[in-house]
Amino acid sequence: MSAADMADTPIRPSAVARYEDWPDYAVRHRFTAATPAAQQLADTLGVPSVTPDLDYTVHSEADRDGVTTSHLSWQLGFGPRTSAWFVRPTGETRPLPGILALHCHGGEKAYGAERLVSLREGAFAERSLPDGPFAEGALPDRKQTDDGGTPTGVFSGHNLQPFGPIPAEVREKLYDGRALATWLAQQGFAVLAHDTFMWGSRRFGLDTPPWRTAAAVNGRQALWREAGVEPSAAEMYNAAAAAHEETVAKAATLLGSSVAGTVAHDDLAALDILSTLPGVDAERLGCLGFSGGGGRAMVLAALSPLIRSYVVTCMMTTFGSLLPAYLDAHSWLLHSPGLSRLGEWPDLAVRSAAEKVLVQYGLADPLFPEQGMRDAHTHLLEHMPARYSGSLWHEPHVFTRAMQEEASAFLAAALRPTPSGTSPTPEPARTDS
Repeated sequence: MSAADMADTPIRPSAVARYEDWPDYAVRHRFTAATPAAQQLADTLGVPSVTPDLDYTVHSEADRDGVTTSHLSWQLGFGPRTSAWFVRPTGETRPLPGILALHCHGGEKAYGAERLVSLREGAFAERSLPDGPFAEGALPDRKQTDDGGTPTGVFSGHNLQPFGPIPAEVREKLYDGRALATWLAQQGFAVLAHDTFMWGSRRFGLDTPPWRTAAAVNGRQALWREAGVEPSAAEMYNAAAAAHEETVAKAATLLGSSVAGTVAHDDLAALDILSTLPGVDAERLGCLGFSGGGGRAMVLAALSPLIRSYVVTCMMTTFGSLLPAYLDAHSWLLHSPGLSRLGEWPDLAVRSAAEKVLVQYGLADPLFPEQGMRDAHTHLLEHMPARYSGSLWHEPHVFTRAMQEEASAFLAAALRPTPSGTSPTPEPARTDS
């Protein structure tokens, strides 16, 4: 959309397409936490309350590589329907520790939890979905089903995978080529991975972007044309979504919320669902995440007493270290208005009731200054020595297989049926004095 097109448009496009019901829900529903510390954080982030007793639908199940992968969905109180995958060892009958696997930001909003789950070719075609308008994998929008009538539309004309399978290089770049949730299930966990607010099935509708977003996309398209690049639909969407995140942050602020607070709402809902899924031991719940997913893990654990242990990977520093040169390296998930008044970023870990916490640092991470990471490590050692473990890796911004194996071992020990087990001590070769 050119500047002239914008000027000639009689009606401004919606800045929150697919989320027109978000404002009403956000101003009417506020999260009530279990402790004063959690309530203070919830109020600062403006976390909306989660619709109680959420129902979920199981659309399909497939057994592959020793695990059973189920495709689920549920409808939250606002916005489009959430898509998720539940992965657990095939044939296991004992209650298993439940893990909420939180996908990263990665600049990849076209895709959500798919980056964590092994979905072989043909998996979507095998899904058992209703006949008619949803036969291609699409799910009804909440507004179209509230009246009890027959759904007549789909996700703004898109099915659940409008951009095609997630490119292999995304997983290679971020997760060392491994489908994290699937691999964790192979290690003996029951794992739920869901799309959160702004990603995947919970994305905004940007086919007709708001004006500021359109202007940013026009600039990006000009650069692509100059370089002779033909962007994919996913690349086009990601470019629009990157610019649109500023608009979402503005909307959240108007509603007394924040990007991180609304994402936390979605994560709290997924945690509630995980605790009720068959074969999950609700007394042994944990979460983990890389990059933005690591920040989500820390916020979730600070808000919910259900989290017994969690892992944060490549998402720890001090606020002060981000100034002056590292601000633009991060999204609104980290830069929440008012959050610094509650203390430092690592103080979110101190607020949680989790028994054991592991933070993995990448000392070669270009998104964080090394001193900021070391200062955060020292801060946590001082303020929660009995609960905190930290490992410093000479790695860039990536969740390597070795780091994943450390995280899995840590969670397995922390989520044993009895709390007598001790957390694994990071190997000396992976730490610095």
